[in-house]
Amino acid sequence: MPIITNLDNILARKKMSLTELSDRVDITIANLSILKSGKAKAIRFSTLEAICKELNCKPGDILDYAPENLNNEK
Repeated sequence: MPIITNLDNILARKKMSLTELSDRVDITIANLSILKSGKAKAIRFSTLEAICKELNCKPGDILDYAPENLNNEK
């Protein structure tokens, strides 16, 4: 999937565990883990807002777009 999540990098920079973020934003560790691993199919804006507010970042810091095959697109 061409959408990449950088949640693990941000957590490392903030020296925060997934468990701590889960407690602070009231989102289950399982759901955050799915988001962190890139296996999420969707994210609610309210969830993204809560994460960004707690980590003091922007959505673009967490989500990135990297097309799989730039050369095959026409």
